[in-house]
Amino acid sequence: MRTVSLRGRVTALSLVVLAVALLLVGVLADVVFAAQSRADLRTRLTERATLAGQLVEQGVEGADLARQLETNDVRAVVTEPDGTVYNARPGGGRGPAAGRARAANGEVVRQPLPDGSQLTLIGDSNQVTASQARLRRILFLLGAGALAVAGLVLLATTRMALAPLDAMTALARSITRGDRGRRLAPTRTDTELGRTAAAFDDMLDELEGTERAARTAEAAARASEARTRQFVADAAHELRTPLAGVQAAAEAAVAPELDADERDRLHLLLLRETGRAGRLVDDLLALARLDAGIELRLEPVDLLALAQAEAERVRLLAPDRTIIAEGDSVTVPGDPQRLAQVLTNLLDNARRHTPAGGRITVTVAGPGVVRVADTGPGVPAPDRDRIFDRLVRLDEARSADDGGAGLGLAIARGIARAHGGELSCVEPPDGAGAVFELVLLPGWPDGPTVPTRAPETADSRSR
Repeated sequence: MRTVSLRGRVTALSLVVLAVALLLVGVLADVVFAAQSRADLRTRLTERATLAGQLVEQGVEGADLARQLETNDVRAVVTEPDGTVYNARPGGGRGPAAGRARAANGEVVRQPLPDGSQLTLIGDSNQVTASQARLRRILFLLGAGALAVAGLVLLATTRMALAPLDAMTALARSITRGDRGRRLAPTRTDTELGRTAAAFDDMLDELEGTERAARTAEAAARASEARTRQFVADAAHELRTPLAGVQAAAEAAVAPELDADERDRLHLLLLRETGRAGRLVDDLLALARLDAGIELRLEPVDLLALAQAEAERVRLLAPDRTIIAEGDSVTVPGDPQRLAQVLTNLLDNARRHTPAGGRITVTVAGPGVVRVADTGPGVPAPDRDRIFDRLVRLDEARSADDGGAGLGLAIARGIARAHGGELSCVEPPDGAGAVFELVLLPGWPDGPTVPTRAPETADSRSR
């Protein structure tokens, strides 16, 4: 665990957020100021152009017209119909060379005049640029000052805000010295510190129990932490493959020299890899719900009808395999959607491992037994329980795309146990293929809700 200063972290993060906010405000102010200044300059040019038309109607023309239109930030150039150019600036002179007006940093308005001449007004934006530079310096100085003041204030306020943590530290040290009867006793438990203090008190109550209970709790906590770390590590490893595929396909797809067919192929690959990652995330979420306890909406479920519906779905996905659903019409209490998910996982598992021309059979028997058998390579006897471990594939050489991520059977077993039943891999009658047996309770449980926790094992039969 990293033991960095919480006070320093809060202060630093707050200053970062404030700095980003000030930067955004400064950038927006600079952009708005520049846009407004240029709009004002263009408005002045438009007004001078209107004035030029009025002066021409009054008989003003040529060099006089250019001089009357000239201002500190507006340059006027009048071009007569015969090509003569008048420029009021010193050295502007008269003639074609005098009319080569440039406005690299300004606005330009060109307008024909009533006497046939051409007026060019050039707005000088140097003043705008200078004002914008001053504004930037002011914003920078004010922002730096605000950050400095905010940092000092945050250092003082976070010390006060984190005072309860100092109290918890003092109590923990006193308990270490033997004063085990003290507690934090938070006045509120609906706040972050209140929940932490309550959890701290609960931990002390548990630790002050019998020595045997303490050892058991500690061992269970360590085992749970180890399982969680291993599961997270395995999940991260499984996600790395599709994410690497997504990155590789995305990087290749942006190459400019690709033709349309190759780009389409990469797009399809990208969709496939994102689909793999999405399916894995969905399975992980399903296992998390099972671990937390799921709520079942029980109603009478016809297992044979459910099996026939799932078999029809698999026939569409695998037309080169024979899918049969047979047996007795057996009705059991259960959640139809959850039980359908169990059959979906079992049939998808069988479909992946049954070669073309093979056979998958779903048999329903009383009082609540469903068997899914296939003609694939089968599961070795020592591995028939291990295949329900999470993120385990019997053939490690197979990719997750071919053999699944190793979660489907775990989810199916968790749902089965939530119904008070069991899911297992049994010995095939003829010794060939694989057979999975789902056993459900034939009668109704005591209540409509059956909470459960998923087993510590989870799927994968990627043979």
